[in-house]
Amino acid sequence: MLLARLAAPPLTIGTPANQRRRRRAVVLFLDWLEQQPGETWQERWQSSGIADDPRADWRPAAAQWLQDSGRTGTIGHEGLVTAVTSGLGQLIYADILRPPMAWLVTSPIRFPLGREIPRLRDPRGFAALAEQATAAGLSFDQRRHAVEQVSVILTAKGGTVADITVGDCLELIELRDRRKAEGAGHPGWGFYQLLHVIGHFPPDAPTTLRMLDRRFGHQLSVEELVDQYALACRPVRDLLVAYLAEHRPRLDYASLKQLAYHLVKLFWKDLENHHPGIDSLRLPPDIATAWKSRTAVKSVTVRTADGRRVETTEPRTDAATLLTTVRAFYLDLSHWASEEPERWAAWAVPCPVRRTDIGTTKDTARRKSRMDQRTRERLPHLPALRRHVDDARVQATALLKAADRTPPGETFSHGATSLRRTRMATGSSRIWAEDPTTGTRRDLTREDDTAFWTWAAVEVLQATGIRIEELTELSHHSLVQYRLPSTGELVPLLHITPSKNDLERLLVISPELADVLAAIIHRVRDATGAVPLVVPYDVHEHEFTPAMPVLFQHRHGADARPLSATTLRRWITDAANSMGLTDASGSLLDFKPHDFRRIFATEAIMNGMPPHICQLIMGHANINTTMGYKAVYPEEAITGHRAYLARRRDLRPSTEYRSPTDKEWEEFLGHFEHRKVSLGSCGRAYGTGCIHEHACIRCPLLRTDPAQLPRLLEIRDNLIARIDEAREHGWLGEVDGLNVSVSAANNKIAQLEESARRTTDLGMPRFHDIAPHTISPTTGPHLSPDA
Repeated sequence: MLLARLAAPPLTIGTPANQRRRRRAVVLFLDWLEQQPGETWQERWQSSGIADDPRADWRPAAAQWLQDSGRTGTIGHEGLVTAVTSGLGQLIYADILRPPMAWLVTSPIRFPLGREIPRLRDPRGFAALAEQATAAGLSFDQRRHAVEQVSVILTAKGGTVADITVGDCLELIELRDRRKAEGAGHPGWGFYQLLHVIGHFPPDAPTTLRMLDRRFGHQLSVEELVDQYALACRPVRDLLVAYLAEHRPRLDYASLKQLAYHLVKLFWKDLENHHPGIDSLRLPPDIATAWKSRTAVKSVTVRTADGRRVETTEPRTDAATLLTTVRAFYLDLSHWASEEPERWAAWAVPCPVRRTDIGTTKDTARRKSRMDQRTRERLPHLPALRRHVDDARVQATALLKAADRTPPGETFSHGATSLRRTRMATGSSRIWAEDPTTGTRRDLTREDDTAFWTWAAVEVLQATGIRIEELTELSHHSLVQYRLPSTGELVPLLHITPSKNDLERLLVISPELADVLAAIIHRVRDATGAVPLVVPYDVHEHEFTPAMPVLFQHRHGADARPLSATTLRRWITDAANSMGLTDASGSLLDFKPHDFRRIFATEAIMNGMPPHICQLIMGHANINTTMGYKAVYPEEAITGHRAYLARRRDLRPSTEYRSPTDKEWEEFLGHFEHRKVSLGSCGRAYGTGCIHEHACIRCPLLRTDPAQLPRLLEIRDNLIARIDEAREHGWLGEVDGLNVSVSAANNKIAQLEESARRTTDLGMPRFHDIAPHTISPTTGPHLSPDA
């Protein structure tokens, strides 16, 4: 009956000769397996010892037994080895034998499960899997690996694709991770996302395998944080565990890890390494001095000009923080000893870190000087960086579109770049091209993705001054509209969720920023027009948060995934390095995300924004922090000027602060009417007259109306004609004055053209059509239907 089942469709395939050869292989394998104890074939398989050591090759012994028993006919030893391998495969495909998953993953015998199991077990289920993989844009190799992983599960567990559980997936993941640690290849985990999207898992199942990865969604306990450094002194180890446990309720997980790193690794572990057998916090002066000297520097690996990696030392930038942490540790123990002497008194000893060791005045001054220098070096290059990333985005998009229109093997061009679209042996959701001269292959899909998100990150960071963590947490719900109660005008706002200081704030969105946000939403929206929900990762608490319509997201395999701060940092650095800019020392001038924050604060205060308003926009808890970010004027000048204004206000009569009369109010409104000129409007402050004798074209306060560009061009051409006339008559003084006006006109024309060039027509509605929230003083917030 078993042989008849193996000879029936769909197990039969190939020519009659092949079918007879497979039947003979099954008979030989069953002859050998029949000698093993057990009632069923599965029991005989388990008692044969094959599954006990997956790496052992059992086939030579089976072939030898068959030869000794005289059942082989004319088949040689090598032929018998091949036959028993084929026979085992036939029984596995027919679900007669179910090897454990560990055996299938570890055994050197590789069966084509990804080809045979979909054909024999559950064709409909695998077809649905393939359909979902195609819809998700998986490459040919990703689809093949997903089918292979699902086939391994069905081979070991039986059933159909719909019967696979999360536990089955976790078992396979653990086995594959173990094999990866041993140096084996790793096929990826796209199969889990596909099974989840198809809907075979319960609603509370993790949406992504990253949520099950210990590197991400796992917090070590206080004991695990300490024990990872393998301290030799058990009493001190227990003390550090108790100390960290006391501080755990008030710290986020990232801060707790940093505290453990400082106290356990850099302090006590370092003492144990250099002074074996130490078991007391009471450090002799020579040991304390030696430790403080070691903490002042750290070992780093640098690459020399010839490419060699050399171990060297450099000053530790957070040395003062480390000393402060250790001093706080000793002082906490002394203070707690007075409250709970039975628990802490034995550890209350003199602190080896004196107050003079952690004087922060000099370090603060050095850090402020270093950060100011970074800002001064980078601020002039910010417009060039913005143009560079914008040009790279346009170039990458154009190349991708040109390649998409080009048949494989044909050459296409955009600008000065000529490429040939690559012929792919297998289907791929990505578009590849190669240099016709060098043959270097380029993933144009990835290049377009990188270029777009680099541009988007630079634009949002420089326009808002938000932190990189806040950037990655921006969601569709962050776009808010506020309706003014007086005029009903809608003001676009960007809601920044609480982050470092647990301060939430609302930022007014400029027209340029609105264009960028519209482009982002246009890119991430799915087929239904909604922003997909993704699961963000909280780097401070080391845990995954509920799914949100995060704006900075992209496709990663079978699922959408938020862009991490690390990825954005790397892309921005690569973009800056590709420009070839250098600093005063000749090193490449890189841009970090926090540089945009400092530049934002510097430019805001330079352009007249009150420091306390800048503080609110930046989300700082202390205005001194805001003042530390600007890098143009000394703190004393700002503080002194503000104090002067306060004293002058105290001396002026209180009548100046009364409510204005109707006449005064009309005069105030009339001031703005008098600021309107032919080319736009004047930006001079209320109560001031024109100080440039109405030479508006030269005035930096002129806000040019884009609609007046033709008039501005006409004025520029007229000025050029007047310069020619003045040169003909020898009016050289007139030529100098007119040249100044021409230069000012060219600058304003360039500003208008740059603004027009940066405006992207996406065929999208205005901002109020993409903002999910509208806030009204009378009705409160409302959620847009498509949010």
